[in-house]
Amino acid sequence: MIRSEILKDIAPIIRDELVVCNIGIPSQELHAIDDQPTNFYMLGTMGLASSIGLGLALAQEKTVIVIDGDGSVLTNLGTLPTIANNPADNYILLIVDNGSYGSTGDQVTYAGKKTSLSAVASACGCDTVIECQAEETGQVLKDAIASRRMTIIVCKCESGNAKMPVITMDPVVIRDRFMKAVQA
Repeated sequence: MIRSEILKDIAPIIRDELVVCNIGIPSQELHAIDDQPTNFYMLGTMGLASSIGLGLALAQEKTVIVIDGDGSVLTNLGTLPTIANNPADNYILLIVDNGSYGSTGDQVTYAGKKTSLSAVASACGCDTVIECQAEETGQVLKDAIASRRMTIIVCKCESGNAKMPVITMDPVVIRDRFMKAVQA
C-alpha cells in the first residue's frame, strides 16, 4: 500500500477528529480524498506538523491526529523528545513511513535505510509507540483513539504518490475554517 491508499482507509476514522496534515503531497491527497473543515493542511512548513499538532492538543481537549511523514519528522527530530516530555492524551502522531521524501521525488530517507523512527520515539521517552504495516493502520488508529492515550504510530508502507490536484484553497481560508472547527 502507498500513502494515498492508507489515507483512503483512515478517512472515515479521522473525519470527526482534528487533523493536522504534513505538507506537500500528503495534504493534497487528504484534501482530494476527504476534505473536511477539521483538516488543517500544511502548505509550507516541512517538519512542523507534529509540533503544531502537539500545541493544539495541549491547548484544548478534542482529539488531535497528526499525519506526518518520515522525511518530515527527520527534519525536526526535536519534536519527539518534546512530545515525550509534554504528554497530551488527546494527541496521536501517525508517521507514514514510506522511507522516502515523497513530495520531492521519492529520494530515500534515513528511515528507508537504518534509522527506526519507532526506536527513536521510544528512546526519546514516548510511552506508547506502535509500529505497524500499512494494512493494519486503520485498526491501530481506532484503538489509539479509543485508548485516550498519547500514541505514536509508525506505519510502514511503500513509497509512491497518487496524482492529486494542488490545493487551491487560500491558506487563510484553511486556517479560518479550521479555527472554527476547533472552537465548535
